[in-house]
Amino acid sequence: MTENEIAEIRKRIKYDKNNMTVLKGCYVSTKKEIMTEFSQTVGLLSLEENETLFKILKKTLSGRPGRNLMDICFTTEQVADSEEHKLLMRLRDSELEDEEALHTLYQKIIDSFPTADTFMIFVGCDKYDVPNKSKNDEEMPDDSDEVFRYILCSVCPVKLTRSGLGFSTADQEFHNVGADMAISAPEIGFMFPAFDDRSTNIYNALFYTKSPGDDYKAAAEALFCTEYPMPAQEQKENFRTLIAETAADDCSYEFVQSVHEHISDMIDEHKTTKQEEPLLLGKKDVKRVLEDCGASDENIASFDEKFDAAFGEKAEISPLNVIDPKQFEVKTPDVTIKVSPEKSYLLETRVIEGTRYVLIRAEEGVEVNGVGIKIDSPESAQETVSE
Repeated sequence: MTENEIAEIRKRIKYDKNNMTVLKGCYVSTKKEIMTEFSQTVGLLSLEENETLFKILKKTLSGRPGRNLMDICFTTEQVADSEEHKLLMRLRDSELEDEEALHTLYQKIIDSFPTADTFMIFVGCDKYDVPNKSKNDEEMPDDSDEVFRYILCSVCPVKLTRSGLGFSTADQEFHNVGADMAISAPEIGFMFPAFDDRSTNIYNALFYTKSPGDDYKAAAEALFCTEYPMPAQEQKENFRTLIAETAADDCSYEFVQSVHEHISDMIDEHKTTKQEEPLLLGKKDVKRVLEDCGASDENIASFDEKFDAAFGEKAEISPLNVIDPKQFEVKTPDVTIKVSPEKSYLLETRVIEGTRYVLIRAEEGVEVNGVGIKIDSPESAQETVSE
């Protein structure tokens, strides 16, 4: 799904926009036992409760595609005849009225969700009359040829809040407020089916993780029984290793700086041209970047093999998962230097009298612990010694 397609569905996750009349789910203990199940009629909740609840659900469609939101692809065989796909279809087609399917979904999540905390599972089902668009790309609300039916599931930790001092508006007095349990933002979730080309795609689902660095591979594989895309953090680490191994002895500051600039330029160009499809880099794209940055023919010769081992033969990676276009970092065992990429020219590496240095150009405005300092030139220092 593209960012625009995700945003279109996300806009619906409001109490007055969607057609979710009932939310179902369960509360799970630290022993991974279902303590209670619920079927909450949305219309019976207060306005404030509705807003809070849908704000939580909306988080399941937040973040960046390829990082927080991962496309899950089912095989043709799975769609034709597999228990995991049949389960999702039963949930959607019954509009969550299939209790057996609901319990199966709960158990899959409970068995695979890696936490020692209590948590809640929320499931909603929505029907969206997809409006057609005019030639000017404007939505026509009264013109629709398709109803997009989907389920949205959120898994939210329930955490103990701290006790403290509170203020009661009823009696205008302060009171000690005891600790209580509060529902946190979802850690994982999913939407099925996908909304591709503004239409139903039962061959795909969208899987959400709050933190790309956390390993929710087991949960995703339990739900979808298909290969889970490589997490963003693992992509970044593998990309760094790939650069270092490909450049080998030529892996200089200037080489890595050039790679960062090349990929940043590709990201900027993609934004400028306003392409709807996300920017992805395949093996040939990355190889071309390294060649343009000065990798030798000898080192490039083994690139294909290294790329396949790191990502897979036909893999495509999001450039935003492997570099940060807004930050450039130089790190030693004792010091970390962060600088805007457009200012990376202020740094250089040099060997002075046999010792390796990272030098930072500092013309003016240098502060130490917030105090402005002066940096004497060698000539000034020599004059001071002479005096």
